[in-house]
Order: sequence, then structure tokens, then C-alpha cells
Amino acid sequence: MDDRVAGALSLPEDWPAHPDLSLALNRMGSFDWDLDSGLMHMDRTALDVFDLTPDEYDDRPDSLSTRVPTDEAQRLDALVSHALKSGRTNYGAYFRIQRRDGSLRWTHTQGFVRRDRTGRPRRIIGIVRDATQELADSTARRELDEERSQRTSLVEGTTAALAHARTVKDVIAVLKNSQGLAHLGATSLVMGLLESGRIHLVADGPEGAYVPGTRYTRVDEQYPMSEVVRTLSPRFIESAEDFAASYPILWRNISRLGITSAAYMPLIAQARPIGALGLLYRDKGGFTADERNLLMALGTSIAQSLQRAMLYEQEHDLAEGLQQAMLPRRIPSVPGAQVAVRYRSARLGRDIGGDWYDLIPLPGGRVGTVIGDVQGHDTHAAAVMGQLRIVLRAYAAEGHSPATVMARASVFLHELDTDRFATCTYAEADLTTGVVQVVRAGHVDPVVRDVDGSCRRVVAEGGLPLGLSAEFGRLEYPVSTVELDPGQTMILFTDGLVELPGSDLDEGMQRLTSLVANGPQDLQKLADQLCEAVDGRGGQDDVAVLLLRRRAAHAPQPGGRLQQHVAQNDPEALSSSRHMIRAAVRAWGAKDRADEIELAADELITNALMHTDGGAIVTIRVLAGTERRLRVDVEDRSSALPRRRDAGEEGVSGRGLMLVDRLADVWGVESRGSGKCVWCEFLIPTR
Repeated sequence: MDDRVAGALSLPEDWPAHPDLSLALNRMGSFDWDLDSGLMHMDRTALDVFDLTPDEYDDRPDSLSTRVPTDEAQRLDALVSHALKSGRTNYGAYFRIQRRDGSLRWTHTQGFVRRDRTGRPRRIIGIVRDATQELADSTARRELDEERSQRTSLVEGTTAALAHARTVKDVIAVLKNSQGLAHLGATSLVMGLLESGRIHLVADGPEGAYVPGTRYTRVDEQYPMSEVVRTLSPRFIESAEDFAASYPILWRNISRLGITSAAYMPLIAQARPIGALGLLYRDKGGFTADERNLLMALGTSIAQSLQRAMLYEQEHDLAEGLQQAMLPRRIPSVPGAQVAVRYRSARLGRDIGGDWYDLIPLPGGRVGTVIGDVQGHDTHAAAVMGQLRIVLRAYAAEGHSPATVMARASVFLHELDTDRFATCTYAEADLTTGVVQVVRAGHVDPVVRDVDGSCRRVVAEGGLPLGLSAEFGRLEYPVSTVELDPGQTMILFTDGLVELPGSDLDEGMQRLTSLVANGPQDLQKLADQLCEAVDGRGGQDDVAVLLLRRRAAHAPQPGGRLQQHVAQNDPEALSSSRHMIRAAVRAWGAKDRADEIELAADELITNALMHTDGGAIVTIRVLAGTERRLRVDVEDRSSALPRRRDAGEEGVSGRGLMLVDRLADVWGVESRGSGKCVWCEFLIPTR
């Protein structure tokens, strides 16, 4: 060992002790364990017992973990700790090690504890030897095997059950239902957790055994759980007289239960107390050494499970709080619509999903609805979700078309330098006309519920998920158009609502449409029922749901209109205006003249962009009167009036107004204070 390290640790001058030569001759190895530094010297014979070479051992007990099975190590640790705390001067134990070739060998150790004048343990000097042959055919071997089998079955069985416990309540349920604890003969179980210097009783004995005033107790009070938390040592009460003398206040309240003995163990995790566990017995007097060791091993296992459960709850609450903080605090009221939103957490481990919803009020009686899901189940997914929600809201509020909103969000996520992608659906609804433009980025299709209760899936052509479309250079998102009649409801949701292990997406969508069709008419109750259905089938994923119902009062009015600004050199805005016109034509029942209207409007917009400065404002609306007409207005800032002219045989310009004249029923030009408006009208069928 490096002399500088040894000096820094202030090892005893006679460390390590030099054993008598006769030990080696009898194949006994020796060790010298300095408790202050934690270093444990082992001679060559001792290393041979553990099947270790000198370069595989660094004078630290942890180096033996490759040879000592975990359950044996826990038993030895408990045995040594009990010897140190109880004031004993020696201890001994048989245990098994696993050699390099995988075979198990019995080993015996004997340790002698050296203490200073104050009684504090400073050092353990002892021997180890191979005891396999000694125990080969002896009664001791059979007894040890039986005891080990029982101990292993009990500890491993309880530990296995605790491995599935995710919350403190789960841990308590496992302990109360554990067959292993029943084999110990315990009548009842009590458990308390240390919270801010007080012990909170989280589990008590049989019904009627609760002692008033003990739900919260101080660590310095005269209760057994308080004592074991203070001393970090187990307390075994071996008789009713011992109980009455040691804890008179508690005994007065539980003496009627017929308790004759009890065992209280501190629950210690990472060298600090987190609580205490108590087992109360009837018709039992005293505890053997094996029973004490077994209970201490169980206490260690329970403490680890409790700590894991407490950390899970803390981290889950943190993650869920983070996600809830990033979701909208309130949903704004939307004129012309009813809205219901829900978020359901799956509570899987410490995980939290990246599901989100959003509602974005837009000018002109429009509203943007968003539903999305970031890949992964952790706080990083929640953080990415929050950022995506903000940028989607910002891009929509800037007036970009739905396809542009989605494309820019994808670029943002790609440049965020994260390995996550996100699926998303953005639907922009004009509540005056009922026209809904849907853009889907790898997300599940929405569904629409009709006024009569029937429900159908809206199949919308989609693009790649956000982040992936930017990475692969496929940022073109197709726009699908849906007409939402008064009283109809559009439902956007994440895949946790329809996914179920063992079934495909189509089956999940069929279950959903059936559930919606048979669900209540009230929007809030319907949203609750959707989440309850997921709970009922044990859904293992988070779920976000957004329901948007168009009010009957917002049926199409003659004065209703759609309007959009088209800037020069902005092909996205030009494409968006075409989508708007196409959607309005379909929504207002003018499908038979759709091609004529779209072509005429496109010619007017192109003329404005080519021959004027400042772009154009496109407005489309339905006019009231004896005949139902659809009108397209294109305004610009130029006062120069357009004129129809002959383009000639070889001309490539001059045909625009000729087309408008041929296609439209009537067209004209109006002077405006800051420019002009070129318009055209089309006779369309009555709805």
C-alpha cells in the first residue's frame, strides 16, 4: 500500500497485526480491520480462502463483493453491526462464498473486537477458514442449510414483492400481505417515516389498535420507534414486563391486545434513518440470534424499498408539477365554441410524459387547437414539450398558415439539439364558416362526433413527426380540410387514449368511436368518461384530450368571411391563401364551381403581386340576397386600375382578366382610399 495513503488515514502503528505462523499451517487466514479508516488487511492465506489474488484486493471490504453473495453479505453486515453496537467482544459465523469457477464453498469467520477506553470499537482482528469439509456431513450443515433456505425464501420473497412497490402505500400493502411476515408469527405491523424531526405513523396494527396521539411523535419521546431512530439500533422487547417497564405510556394503550413481545428495527438507507418498523407478537417470548439476524436483514430490504418509493414519489411529483406548469393554466373562452380539455398521468415509475394540449385564439373568429406528444417519459420530455408549446403558439399568433406553423416547429425542435421527436396535430378552425384546416405530424387522426351522436374518424394526410421532418428535409405538410357543422365536436387526443397492448391502432380507434358515440352529450362529462375508460383498462401511458364543439349560434352567416394578407415574395402565404379559398369553397357548398373560383382568385392575387407593391389582402365571403353568391376581393395599395387587354398569339401576360371575365358571373374594380379592390362573384347553390 502507498505509504502516503496509509499516513493520511492515521492507521494504528501495529497495523496490520502479524498472526501466529500456526494459523497459516492450519490453513487459517487472518484479517485486521481498522474501523476508523475502513481498511481491512488480509494475509495471503485469507485471500486464498476467498479465491482472490493480491492484485484483486485493495484492502477494502467492498473488494470481497465478487465472492460473497448479496444475501450472505447482508447477514454478515448485520451480525458485525450488532456485535459493535451491543458491546460484545467477539462474534462468529458460517457463510458461503462463490469461487472463481462458480462453485459455492462454506467459510467460517471469527472476529475479536478491540475497543478504546470509552468502549468505542476501533478495530476487529480475526480469522477466516474454509469450512466446507467440516460441514459436509454434519448435523450443523443440515441445520444451516434449512435455516439458510428459510431465510433466503423469506428475504428474497419479500424483496421480490417489494421490487414492484412504487409508492409508500404499495410498500405497506406488500408488508401486510406478505406471507413471509406471516411465517414470523407477527400479530401486527407498525411503521413510521421520519419527517422533519417527527415520526409519522403510516401503518398501524389491527383495527382498533391505533393509539390516539401517536400519528406524529417526536424523536425524543419515550416510544420504541423513537428510540430505534435515535440509536440506529434494533430494539427487541422479549416480554410484556419489559414492554410495560420500558414504554409505560404506549403499553397502557396496547396491553389489551395481548402483546407478549415485539421487535422494532430502524429503517436505514444510505447511512441515515428514514423511519422505523415494528412487529408485535402474541404468545412469543424472546428472539433467537437467527431470528434477530433475519429481522435485521428484512429491515434493510424494507428500508431500501421505502427509500426507492419515496424518491419515486418526490421525482414524480416534481416531473408532474413541471408538466402541469407548462400546460395552459386556464383555457380561454372562445366565442362560438365549447371546449373541454383533460390531462391524465399514467404514473409509471418516476416517469412523466410529454403529452400536451393548447388552445390559441386567433384574429377573425378563428382558433388554433394543438395536441402533441414528445417522445419519452421523463422530465426532459416535459421540458421539450413546454418549449414546443410556446413556439407553436408564437408561430400561430404571427399569422402563419397551419402548414408553416408545423414546419417551423419541426425546424425549431431539430435545432434544439435533443434526441427527441414529437408527434402533433394542429387544427385551425374558423368558427364562423366551420372550416377547419388540419395538419398532422405523425400523430393519430382526430375524430368528429355528429349532432346525432354518431362518430367518425377524420382521415387526414400527414407528414413526418416534428424534428424528423427537418432532419430529413421533408418539411412539406399537407393540409386537410374538414367542415365542422354547428353542434359537431372535433376530438383531438394523444395515442394513450387508443393504444392497448395486444391490439392494433385500428381496433383502438374503433373502441374510441364507439365510446364517443355512446357517451354523454355534455362536453365536460364526455371528457371525463374518456379518461375514466383509460383508467378502467389500466392505461400505461399519459393521455391528453381536447374537445372542440362548434356552437349552433355560429352557423354560416351571409356576412361571414375569411381574410388573409399575402406579402410579396412569400410563397408560403400564397399557398396558404389558396388553401383558405379551397376550404371555404367546399365549406360553403360551392364544390361544383370550385375550380373556377380557385383559378379566378389565383389570377387576381397574382396580378396584385406582380403589378403593385405592398402585397395584397384576400377576402372571401358569401353574400345574402335573392341569389346566393360567393365573392372574392383582392385589395392592393396601387390606385392604377387594371385593364383587360389582348395578350396576342405569343403573349404570356394579359390573359388574367380575360380568364376572370370568362369564369366569373360578374367582376369589377372599386377605388379605395389607399388603393383599389378587384373583385369577382360566383352564383352558388342554396344550402
